[in-house]
Amino acid sequence: MEIIKVVPRGYCKGVTRAIGIAKETAQKYPDKSIYVLGMLVHNRYVMQALEALNIHAVDDPHKTRLQLLDELPKDCIVIFTAHGIAPQVIEKAKQMGLICIDASCPDVVKTQQLVYEKLNEGYDVFYIGKRFHPEAEAVLSLSSHVHLITSKEDIDTMIDVTNVFVTNQTTMSIFDTQALFNYIKQKYPNAVLCEEICNATRIRQEAVANLKNQAIDVLYVVGDKHSNNSNRLAQIAQENKIANVYLIDDVNDIEEAQFAKAKRIGITSGASTPTYLTSQVIHYLEGYEQNKQKPRIEIEKIL
Repeated sequence: MEIIKVVPRGYCKGVTRAIGIAKETAQKYPDKSIYVLGMLVHNRYVMQALEALNIHAVDDPHKTRLQLLDELPKDCIVIFTAHGIAPQVIEKAKQMGLICIDASCPDVVKTQQLVYEKLNEGYDVFYIGKRFHPEAEAVLSLSSHVHLITSKEDIDTMIDVTNVFVTNQTTMSIFDTQALFNYIKQKYPNAVLCEEICNATRIRQEAVANLKNQAIDVLYVVGDKHSNNSNRLAQIAQENKIANVYLIDDVNDIEEAQFAKAKRIGITSGASTPTYLTSQVIHYLEGYEQNKQKPRIEIEKIL
């Protein structure tokens, strides 16, 4: 069988930056308790590797970042994740006397600033995003005039909105986002549209979409189930008629039955997936006929 290594894949600059900030913080404050408010990036192996550096995550899918602050001990360091942070959270953390380290991705910050500017210009903002995602949470916290759009039904329920600005979470599907943009433009012809898919997300999605005419029998997307960008890669592969698409955490999720009849296997990974994990998948499948034993995952090699 032939292994197709999709390019580009894996870490984006925002993730690399966030991990670098966390490691620098651990070196700078060796005697301080360090906590990440949520998952620094959406990959459990990265979080395990950070735990080994005494950087602890405080996360609860049922709580906002503002609520999670109450679970932090006094006099600790709090790292805000790559997904951006609400101004109210920063203010509360400072009032609590915490040392704040912001690892927000610059692309996410840029979108937040854009939304803030448009709110000040009197727009209602239609924000295309994923419900309960931390990036969306931060933007929605800016104003009651920011409306989360997850589907056409959300647009249909809007009332008394005339001055509309439309943008999106940076890790959404470029294809889903465009479809919603088109639908909004039909309903609100004067709406101002600004697509904010980050470039790393875009080129990874386009690379997967371009596999549709390459006779790929199986595609493995290496990425955490919590990772929106990894899930979108799997979704786009399915939409482009790749018959067998598997979103896997690591090499241990691979089963022979998944690829037993495959001649061409594609491998890609989300922007928050360590290269180490993807490389293990590639090497395992490339050498499968000679050695079916799966490699051991060494947490100390993740970062």
